[in-house]
Amino acid sequence: MRIKERLRCIIDRLREVYPSAHCELDFETPFQLLVATILSAQCTDKRVNIVTRELFQRYPTAYELAAACQDELELAIKTTGFYRSKAKNLRAMAKDLAEKYRGEVPCTMEELTKLAGVGRKTANVVLGNAFSIEEGIVVDTHVTRLATRFNLTTKTEPGKIEADLMRLVPRSQWTNFSHWLIWHGRRRCYARNPDCAHCEIGTLCPSYGMFLKNARSEAAPGSRKKAIA
Repeated sequence: MRIKERLRCIIDRLREVYPSAHCELDFETPFQLLVATILSAQCTDKRVNIVTRELFQRYPTAYELAAACQDELELAIKTTGFYRSKAKNLRAMAKDLAEKYRGEVPCTMEELTKLAGVGRKTANVVLGNAFSIEEGIVVDTHVTRLATRFNLTTKTEPGKIEADLMRLVPRSQWTNFSHWLIWHGRRRCYARNPDCAHCEIGTLCPSYGMFLKNARSEAAPGSRKKAIA
């Protein structure tokens, strides 16, 4: 089966399995999504959502965030990790929004990636989910892992992985494609011990047989004893 034909089947199957797949960061405005996405670096969406509940009340717009005290902001976001650099970037980003964009989040890749703490991945999240603009494909750890396991790319750098995926995936599905892979990565295709035995797209995955074989080998009688020895 050719790669594009196999990918089309994978997309159809993932759409059936995850019909409500969406960005799992809680937000109501583009500004909130931008802040949440910056905070999500090296942090779970669940933790970010806990932190932003109070954060968005304290700093509802770019103007309040730009005027925030560094120490107070660090304390507010501390549990998301890397809080010093994140707080610095958030304040700088908010200052740019307040001074250059009247407090509004711009809706182009070029403008977004000029903001502090905003790379192409973050910009893709905001453009696709806040503005419904298909500018690129979000490449996080889940997308990287699954794209490799599906043999959709041999690259290791996010930018090159995204370029490969953009050539294969129809543009109208770029945002949803990242959601489907992220949801599948979180619910089935784990980094360690993927649940191949129950995988809904196992028959379409080139890595399926390898992981299933490894799982059976580890479960075989005597395997634990050999591993310990």
